[in-house]
This record gives sequence, structure tokens and C-alpha cells, in this order.
Amino acid sequence: MAPSSIPPAPGSQPQLGAAEPARGRKFRSLKEIMKVTKRVVAVENGEECGGGGNYYSRVACEQCGSGERDDELMLCDTCDRGYHMLCLRPIVARIPIGPWFCPACSDDNNRPLKSFTQRKIVEFFRIQKSGELTGKCASPQDAKKRRRRSIVFHKKRRRLLPYISSEDSVRRLVQMRSLASALTALSMEFSNELTYAPGMATKLANQAIFEDGGMQVLAKEDIETLELCRAMYGIGECPPLVVTFDSCEGYTVEADSPIKDMTFIAEYTGDVDYIKNREQDDCDSMMTLLLATDPSKSLVVCPDKRGNIARFINGINNYTPEGRKKQNVKCVRYNINGECRVLLVATRDISKGERLYYDYNGYEQEYPTHNFV
Repeated sequence: MAPSSIPPAPGSQPQLGAAEPARGRKFRSLKEIMKVTKRVVAVENGEECGGGGNYYSRVACEQCGSGERDDELMLCDTCDRGYHMLCLRPIVARIPIGPWFCPACSDDNNRPLKSFTQRKIVEFFRIQKSGELTGKCASPQDAKKRRRRSIVFHKKRRRLLPYISSEDSVRRLVQMRSLASALTALSMEFSNELTYAPGMATKLANQAIFEDGGMQVLAKEDIETLELCRAMYGIGECPPLVVTFDSCEGYTVEADSPIKDMTFIAEYTGDVDYIKNREQDDCDSMMTLLLATDPSKSLVVCPDKRGNIARFINGINNYTPEGRKKQNVKCVRYNINGECRVLLVATRDISKGERLYYDYNGYEQEYPTHNFV
């Protein structure tokens, strides 16, 4: 008889993990395994917490210390600490989709951001080669000459100034990488245009003649400045701005070099929709585009799916002394070739490292038409 078929001695128990021949291995039955397996007692819900009930029923807000309003209590996906939606700064208007991290766990150094190579940045912003825009984009020196001519013939008029991009190409990549990372984190696409998606407002609805009381018309030279900045962006010469993340304010925009007063910062872009369709939204980062005589035709810009760096420039309450001190950008709606557009312009000289804020409380009321044209 072959050795592998010899039966075990009477009363002997096979040992778990003992070496056996590769061929003819005898496996233990389930009944034998159950005899030597330790028993595990199921613990009732809450007993693992020391008899104090379910852990999640005892979570309190780290800000106010209250465990009430549990339907508004959000738990961090990293540390499991809780925060009420209204106790956070800025407040959270609705439960976020996907993972959520508390202010302590979402610091700049720990926040995972997608890394972009130079090639990916070029593809993300659809940057064109310089040769493709020859003749379309004037140099900054030409822009300075045009500004000097404007000063000579229109000394009493304040004109928009084109932004001056960083001379260092590596620094420009850093600036564009910060914007691309922020847009990707919010699942947004880059767009420097107003877009009209199906189911929202049509392009025919965006007409300046519908504005209640009329809308100021952007001067021809300022339109040229706007087109110059658009062409500069198309070849990778972006504004000297970086997008950073703050645990209290969220994404913010900082000046990466000094910016002069009346410099064009960005145009507010995104999907155009009727205000009546957005009445139930949290109004996060939406911008008024058209206040029509007929309220049903009023429009708003919604940068929730598409947008540019204007999406991350924070609004501030200008009714407080602190707000007036921090405000350095104005937000004005213009009639540009019969279409309503929203421009962000520097209101004073901005130093490097300073964050950008505009007034969101009736942003046009303090700036009469004659100050800009």
C-alpha cells in the first residue's frame, strides 16, 4: 500500500499547518476545524463603544460642541470628527458629493491635488503655438504704446489696462498649474467664454437691451484690451495669479506679482441660465449677468461645470470697515457688442501675495458709469 494512503493512528488528531506530502494530501473536515476554532461573540450595536450607544449618535460639532441637528452634521473622511454645515467658514450649503475633509485635514500641505506636467497644462488650457497667433496678439510693448496714446487724447478717461504676465515661463506654468488643479478638484472644465448649454438660457436671451435702465457700453479701446488679454491667454501668457487653498475660505486667488490699478483681471465665465431656474440653488459663486425689465428674462452666470480663475476670486461684504479695507477688485457688467458681460478689474494697486476680493453687495451701485468710460 502506498504511504499516502496509510490511515492515521486511532485517536490521533491531525495538526493544523503540519507538513504533508504534496500528493494525496488529506484535508480536514469542517467538523474537525470547528472543534479547534475559537468562538466569537457578536457584539450588540453600541457595546463596542463602552456601552454608551452608537458612536455616530454621540458625535458633537467641533465648533459649537453640540450634537443636535445630526442631519446637518458632516463627518470628516480622514479623522471622523464632526462639523455642522452652518458652523464651517465658509458655510456648506449642501452635502458635498464624494469625500469631504474637515479644515484641519484639508490644509495646503495635506490636500491631494492632481499634478500637471507642462504638456498636460498646454492640453488643459488648449494653448496654441505662438506662430498660430502671429498678428492676432500684440506684444506688451505695443499695449504700452496704445495706453500712452490713450493718455494723450483722453486724459479724463480711465481705460482698462491689460495684465502683464510673468516673464519667467516656469512661473507661468506654476500659475496655470494651480488653476488647473483647483478646477480639476471641483470637476470643472476650463472655459474663457460664456456657454449656453441645452436646457438653460439661449444666446439670444443675453442681450444688453433687456437690461432694466440700460447698461454702460464698453469703449472701443477697452474692447481691444479685452481681446488682447484673450489672445495672450491663448498662447500661455496668463495673468500673474495663483489659486491657493485656505482651510477657512476655501479656494482663493493671490497676486503673484504687483498689479496696477484698473488692470483687467478676468472675465466671469460659465454656463448662462435664467435666475428663475436657480432660485433653489445655494448661489455659490453664481454671478448676475442681466437684470431685465421682465424678471423672467434675468440671467446669471453659473461656473459649476465650466469656468476660469474668476470662479475662485471671493466676494466680500463691503458694508464693513474690514471689507472695504480688503476689497481690491471691482465687478462691473458691460454692454460689449450688444451682449452682457461681467469683468473683474483692479480698483487699486495690488501687491504681491495679496488676496483678491470683490464686493458682492450690489457691486455696481458704488461705481457710476462716468468712472469707467
